[in-house]
Amino acid sequence: MNEAKLLERISVDPKIFGGKPIIRGRRLAVEHVLGMLAAGDSAGTILENYPWLEADDIQACLLYARRLVAHERLEPMFVDSEK
Repeated sequence: MNEAKLLERISVDPKIFGGKPIIRGRRLAVEHVLGMLAAGDSAGTILENYPWLEADDIQACLLYARRLVAHERLEPMFVDSEK
């Protein structure tokens, strides 16, 4: 599936989670999926816990996050090793 089609799975509804990005209009925020992945949950585990969720939804969350951070500027943290 191309990136444009994947991103169509992510929507924003001001009535759900205060307008945070959600998956296919459902009450599951992109940040929750990313949090589960960051916590070490596999895509398979997430799919088991959300029967309506599809693998492409998880891929869409990752793509959304990549696109979002691609526009951020991150300043490197310098550590003074002399101390």
